[in-house]
Amino acid sequence: MVKDDNMTAANLRSAFAGESQAYMRYSFWGQVAGKDGFPNVATLFEAVANSEKIHAQNHFNVHKNIHGDQLVPAMGGFGSASTSENLKAAREGELWEVDQMYATFIPTAEQQKENEAKRSFHWAREVEKGHADLFLEAKNKVDEKKDYQHSSVYVCGVCGHTHPGNPKEKCPVCGAPENKYKKYGN
Repeated sequence: MVKDDNMTAANLRSAFAGESQAYMRYSFWGQVAGKDGFPNVATLFEAVANSEKIHAQNHFNVHKNIHGDQLVPAMGGFGSASTSENLKAAREGELWEVDQMYATFIPTAEQQKENEAKRSFHWAREVEKGHADLFLEAKNKVDEKKDYQHSSVYVCGVCGHTHPGNPKEKCPVCGAPENKYKKYGN
């Protein structure tokens, strides 16, 4: 259980808030993609939104022994634009989490010997790297006036690993078996 008065606890709260906001933002942007005529991009946003929800749940569960209200600073992107611009903003947000947020949260958790938090942060960071790649791939297609090529996307229910097409035998991030993946889309 995480100590309630250390930097890792504050980082968990911040990561929880940021991932929760990403869940909502991607849910909204998926609706925009559908209206813009990109149903596969809408599916990608839905799948990644649910991956972000898993990250938020993992961070919340590590923090389960702490109760009460907290003021929580978190990076939050706002607004909605074209599907191409939303994909660009989504990718930039994912890269910020990889390069800035989790890059500092992981060593802090390690230094404070908060192993559950370190694992939760590590899983999220590894998954966010993949999200950035998926968003770039989808943006490139949208910029060509084409839909994202994958009509189905799978998400690991343990760590949020997101994979277009059929999942591998086991999750490459957390090692969960294939049956822990949930399918989004066709």
